[in-house]
Amino acid sequence: MLKKILMIATFATVSSFSNMTLAEENADSLKTAVEAAKTAKKAAATVGGEWRDIGKFLKKAKKLAADGKFDKAVKLAKKAETQGKLGKAQMEGQTNLEFPSYFTK
Repeated sequence: MLKKILMIATFATVSSFSNMTLAEENADSLKTAVEAAKTAKKAAATVGGEWRDIGKFLKKAKKLAADGKFDKAVKLAKKAETQGKLGKAQMEGQTNLEFPSYFTK
């Protein structure tokens, strides 16, 4: 009987540590994704190409993380990062456009 109790206690301890490790990994991956998104947002803003939804996505990701929905939060942060990169690329691609003369009157 004592052996059975020790096994159950050991299992409970190990599983609680593995849950803590998983939560820490989720928090770390979210932190990495949010930092990358913020960096991309700043880079897009420097060239005037920040898209409007980046901030919304980051706010929503923060709220999802507070609710414990780390996977959805990371996905949203990555979407914000992508929009930052695309916004920057869009503005850089449009800086040297040449328009026909009938557009410049």
